[in-house]
Amino acid sequence: MKKLLKTTLSVLAGLTLSLNTLAAGGVALDSANTDINDQKSLQNGAKLFMNYCSGCHSIEFMRYNRIGKDLNISDADVEKNLMFNSEKIGEKIISSMSKTGAVQWFGTTPPDLSLVARSKGPDWIYTYLRSFYKDEARPFGVNNKILVNASMPDVLWELKKNKSAQDFDQDVRDITNFLDYVGEPAKLVRVDLGYKVLSFLFVLFILSYLLKKEYWKDVKYGKWRAKD
Repeated sequence: MKKLLKTTLSVLAGLTLSLNTLAAGGVALDSANTDINDQKSLQNGAKLFMNYCSGCHSIEFMRYNRIGKDLNISDADVEKNLMFNSEKIGEKIISSMSKTGAVQWFGTTPPDLSLVARSKGPDWIYTYLRSFYKDEARPFGVNNKILVNASMPDVLWELKKNKSAQDFDQDVRDITNFLDYVGEPAKLVRVDLGYKVLSFLFVLFILSYLLKKEYWKDVKYGKWRAKD
């Protein structure tokens, strides 16, 4: 039984690694280790996304006030740290870059990132943002190991330059964590509810087992049979 379990786990681990490698076009993905219950990480990720990513990328399935509510950020702080144009607190988060300008500057329209964590996976985002390298042949002087000839510049170069490798990796992880949350905001509620339901079922199982033992005493010994 133990051998079968070990074999199954090995196969699943190998399959996961293969899928990660396939998703990255043959490049193994680094583990993002995201945790959407880490509110501090989500808050920092939201701030970094709005400062470095929202100029080009929208997350139109999300609204400013929803971020404030879910991440415990006051409306005043949302307006101060996450809103830079004339948006309203209840509006969707849409990039101010025009489609015409985007095509002219990048050759394509930057994609909406609302569901990127669900389509690509957090590990892909985390590895992609850390995989830019110098390439003078490209228009912005950089290329990417995960998405070769990407039109996107290395927007996080300033963070990479001014921070330690560990702090930079944490910032990228926070951005990834935020996009993981954006892909399914209800996960914050669903996961918490799941733990509560499992805890209830565990207690119910214990009570049901004890009740079953009590009932089966009569079945085993008979109603009038003396117990040994």
